Amino acid sequence: MSFVENAWLYSRGRHAVLRADSLAVLGLAALLGVACAVGPDYRKTEFNSPERWRRLDDADNAAAYVEQTEDLRRWWLKLDDALLSELIDEALQANLDLRKAQARLREVRARRAVAASAYYPNVSASGSASRRQSTKSAGMTTGGAVSNSFSIGFDASWEVDVFGGVRRSVEAADADLASTEAALNDTQVSLVAEVARNYFEIRSFQIRLGIARSNLESQTETLQLTQLRSQAGLVSVQDVEQSRSVREQTLAQLPSLESSLASSEHSLDILLGKLPGSLHARLASEGQLPPMPSQMAVGIPADTLRQRPDVRVAERKLAAETARVGVATAALYPSLQLSGSIGIEALTQAAAGNGLGFFYSLLGGITAPIFYGGRLRAQLEAQDAIREQTLFGYEQTVLSALREVEDVLVAIVRNRERAEALARAVEAAKNAALLARQRYGAGVIDFQSVVDTERSVLALEDSLASTRADGIFALIRLYKALGGGWSPETAPAQAESVHP
Repeated sequence: MSFVENAWLYSRGRHAVLRADSLAVLGLAALLGVACAVGPDYRKTEFNSPERWRRLDDADNAAAYVEQTEDLRRWWLKLDDALLSELIDEALQANLDLRKAQARLREVRARRAVAASAYYPNVSASGSASRRQSTKSAGMTTGGAVSNSFSIGFDASWEVDVFGGVRRSVEAADADLASTEAALNDTQVSLVAEVARNYFEIRSFQIRLGIARSNLESQTETLQLTQLRSQAGLVSVQDVEQSRSVREQTLAQLPSLESSLASSEHSLDILLGKLPGSLHARLASEGQLPPMPSQMAVGIPADTLRQRPDVRVAERKLAAETARVGVATAALYPSLQLSGSIGIEALTQAAAGNGLGFFYSLLGGITAPIFYGGRLRAQLEAQDAIREQTLFGYEQTVLSALREVEDVLVAIVRNRERAEALARAVEAAKNAALLARQRYGAGVIDFQSVVDTERSVLALEDSLASTRADGIFALIRLYKALGGGWSPETAPAQAESVHP
């Protein structure tokens, strides 16, 4: 019969004794374990958010925005740009910041499991084997006695969570986990907005380049006309040089716009986790800016605060720091440790035969803090101060969220007014430039009037293109400020939660 079989048969006879002792210890631990957790219980802070956005009370805003719930999970589909949708989907799979946030979530989930493991005892196994032979005694014809010993056992230790220190630690870990999940969602919200902004920034530079090149062609024609009139003796060389100066100034704008275009393309490459220049071919064909919607469903402020992941991050951080106040409070109270061991031991001697022994031990101990030079209370005070700082940070996050929406509501409406005025100005400037060239050709006005009108056309067209792009950027900011761009369905794949 093997050593393990012998040990098992021997231990059956001692099972009743162990059962009685174990039940007594476990009963004491269960009784102590029902104690309440010390420290403050977290209660979510409720803010008196306004019933509606204040800027919607303006007469010019009332027609532009309606208070109805709108699905913001994939808001970019409303812009009706297939390439943009493709790029956003690719970014959600490959963006490095998002992947880093996912790895961070895995880390926090594992740390939560570590914190929860303190609920359970620590159990370890040990085993040993030894062989001993004494030296040869005087008068003996053979060697000394030989003895073998074998032992296996299990050790267990457990700190009973009498005052809820472990419970508060797990509460903090749960809140950290929820905060990290919300931070991942917030990263997605920012990523989607950045991809859309960079994409339309590229389209804006392409449009502005097209405007500059179109004006360059018109100014080249004017220069040729001026040169012909100068050769005919109808105008002075000064008119030719003025015309050339205007054309060269327009030509000088092209490198700057092309450089900005390349920089925006490279930024978009990085957002998609690609090498700079990877998207150039896909973006080469010029696109258009989408029209601004006449109405936007912005909901109510309370909906926005519930939707925004950054507000959720700040709120869960406050819950975590509140739980850690309980952890610091529990450190002021005594702690109860239970430990025990159980095992079997076999002894083989050459002269006496085999022997089998069984052993176990149970130990309970209490440790109470007596004097630590005020360190424990100082740690509690520091943690409470951290909790208070986090509370103020939460309040600031809420106010900032409300301010962002109010700011962008104003920006969109004023941008619309500016774009309408610039569109009228561009039309008037084009008519003025056409008339100026005709009158100059007829010799009615001097060339300076042509120069002024052509400069005006270029400046106004460029301003209009920039203003329309700013309107799209403001629309993207609004979707982001409302917390759009994520949902449990559209959030990136996350690792399974680890539970003890």
